[in-house]
Amino acid sequence: MAQILVIDDEEIVRLTVSATLRHFRHDVSIAADGEEGIKLFRQQRFDLVITDVRMPGLGGPEVIKMLRSIRPGIPIIIIGGGGSVPPVGSEAFATQVGADRVLQKPFAVQGLTAAVSELLDHAKGE
Repeated sequence: MAQILVIDDEEIVRLTVSATLRHFRHDVSIAADGEEGIKLFRQQRFDLVITDVRMPGLGGPEVIKMLRSIRPGIPIIIIGGGGSVPPVGSEAFATQVGADRVLQKPFAVQGLTAAVSELLDHAKGE
């Protein structure tokens, strides 16, 4: 079981992602914006963070930069839709914003769980 932080301004995304991850026995905390996410991240030890690209206030790239300054090795998945995440070249986009993986909304449950499992397994191996 991993401790996962989900940061997204869309309630439906927060609820869907957290319910999916809880189904796979992860402990999930949610934040409605970047500022709340950073606050939770400072208060608790997380194994992985999932953040939206576009949010009011701090957007995903800014959140990632702050998370990396607090804990450089934290695995991070960035999610986005409506053109905020390129449909091709997602690895380059992930590198550009400092994330480990990119998921484009809407994404399949299998894509989410595969990315989470892969990043958690990789983190355990280090």
